[in-house]
Amino acid sequence: MGTDVDTDSDAPDATTDARKSVSRRFIVNKLNYLNFQNRSAQINLKHVKYDNTTTFLARPLPCSGERLECAWVDPVDLGHTLKTHAFFNLLIPDDQKLYLVTPKVLRIDEEGLSLLLPETGSEAFFRKIYRHPCFGIAIRFIQNSIAFSGILADFNPISFRVTLTLAPDQTFRWIDPEITVTINLLAEDALLYSGECRIIRHGGGQSCRDYVLEPLNSTNRRRFHPKQYRSTRQELLPAPNIVFRHPLTDRNISLKVVNLSGSGFSVEEDVAISVLLPGLIITEVELDFAGSFRISCMAQVVYRNPVTPDDDNHVVRCGFSILAMGAEEHVRLMSLLQQASSRNFSTGSSVDMDALWNFFFATGFIYPEKYSYFETNKEEIKNIYKKLYGQSPHIARHFIYQDRGVILGHMAMLRFFENSWLIHHHAANREGSMTAGVAVLNQIGRFVNDSYNILSMHMDYVLCYFRPNNKFPDRVFGGFARNLKAPRECSLDNFAYFHVHTQDERFDELPSTWSVENAEKEDLLELACFYRHHSNGLLLDALDLKPDVAYRQELVRDYQEQGFRKERQLLTLRHEGVMKAFAMVNIADVGLNMSNLTNCPTIFVLDEELDRDILYSFLSVIATRYADNELPVLLYPETFAKDNAIVSEKQYTLWILDLQYLDHYFGYLERLIKHIQH
Repeated sequence: MGTDVDTDSDAPDATTDARKSVSRRFIVNKLNYLNFQNRSAQINLKHVKYDNTTTFLARPLPCSGERLECAWVDPVDLGHTLKTHAFFNLLIPDDQKLYLVTPKVLRIDEEGLSLLLPETGSEAFFRKIYRHPCFGIAIRFIQNSIAFSGILADFNPISFRVTLTLAPDQTFRWIDPEITVTINLLAEDALLYSGECRIIRHGGGQSCRDYVLEPLNSTNRRRFHPKQYRSTRQELLPAPNIVFRHPLTDRNISLKVVNLSGSGFSVEEDVAISVLLPGLIITEVELDFAGSFRISCMAQVVYRNPVTPDDDNHVVRCGFSILAMGAEEHVRLMSLLQQASSRNFSTGSSVDMDALWNFFFATGFIYPEKYSYFETNKEEIKNIYKKLYGQSPHIARHFIYQDRGVILGHMAMLRFFENSWLIHHHAANREGSMTAGVAVLNQIGRFVNDSYNILSMHMDYVLCYFRPNNKFPDRVFGGFARNLKAPRECSLDNFAYFHVHTQDERFDELPSTWSVENAEKEDLLELACFYRHHSNGLLLDALDLKPDVAYRQELVRDYQEQGFRKERQLLTLRHEGVMKAFAMVNIADVGLNMSNLTNCPTIFVLDEELDRDILYSFLSVIATRYADNELPVLLYPETFAKDNAIVSEKQYTLWILDLQYLDHYFGYLERLIKHIQH
């Protein structure tokens, strides 16, 4: 189909200055390349009486000399156009340039045309930014609740031309040129771009009409809520390339990465041939690291800014935000970036397990009482940690700070709930505890900051259990929550922790008026009322105790596929049908968490008048689900243990942060570290 070209078109005029001359042989090689790639050249036809130009696409046939044969791509309506228009020139698109040729016409008809190529052509640009032809991109053009359909004819980052075709009972009079429109660009029903545009100009067709549009946000698009503490962008040497197939032009693009983080990257491109439109989604981008390995992701262009503010600037820097990336690939990227920032950092890489176990014992992280608990399972625990640290499953992350091969600090994370990661195993060498402890804390903070907006990470919350008498986590995590005073942003909940020795103790059976049943949706709603009254924090959200996520099994399957055990049961203790207590029964590999907090029941006592013996009978029913005779228990609220003479071995505080408020945490941590250092 021919398209009217306005004064902002790619068709040259008498005032256009060519950049440099190119030979016929060069032109022939470019034409044969187009034929090889099944691509098209642009044929400009000029009206014999008036000054308007129409562009048609034609595929060049193999050429070996001065004669060129071309076949029209879409000859519809061409016969009428040929009566009023004459051949004007030939434009040959290239990956980075556009070439102008003015041949002699030997034949032109509805089938194609035959041209006699001149001895030279020229390298030229006919607008400040070349508009790239597009194929197969559908458009939805929406204004005042009326949707029009069409195709994207060509585009560049600051304007594009669309061809709209009226549906029955539509008229172009419904489109007000002075009002903005919303544009959706789609390829096979997949949305590639959506944005608000102003109408620059339009044609005058009755049933089919061209519109030239200008995006209102042609320089910046906000993908996520802005952050004060942004991801650290690094310049790597050698710098990787991004390689992708452009979704609008179907052309392969390769650009050098200027800087890179775990959440995004930026590249630079020539203004005149730029192809990166802010807001455009690219479903598959590959980061190519010097040909040695590649990392794939889904990304969106979020900004396009001149490198310098000078009028003569010919380079723009474009930023991408990573939307999705495989969990394994993301940990490879983060490991690379963290080691590039410091040779002492290690994230997710293989670990000398003998050195790690020695570190755990030497730092007192595994103290005698803890070791006596899992000594009988030590071989099983060794195997679990060999898989966690050797195979780097995507459910787990570890962060190590070491110097000259000596481990000085360690911290780990485990995705134990659908969208929540448990921080645990924080230990540091006593001789450098402040430096190493803060270093791994910063490592994990940077990882979270780079990860939580990436869909595949399933990271809405981070949480950790700590003992209030442990000064470091209480000062960092507890201090932040107490300072913030916003439990729906960061919450603290206290639990009593004790063991039930099922082999040594005798428990009475529950009376007939009491029963243990599977929890239903209504029980979760009742639990929410109870928790809101006691805390109104984030516990139910982060621990998947809301009705919409409580019974999902995807994460359980992930654990099983990676060779780990994970089960969960939700139980209620009822008296004459009324819920008195609720149990989240987590069953996992022994030692997955060294305090076994991932392999124990968490009990919520809803009725403060509940008899202690009834509670122990409830625990004896739960204990049958575990193989171990010594069952750890977390009890909430902690006051119930105190009021009912239940001897707590420890108190644990559960800290949960909604990552929408991560900036607040970083601000607090920054102030805290400055205070400690001074």
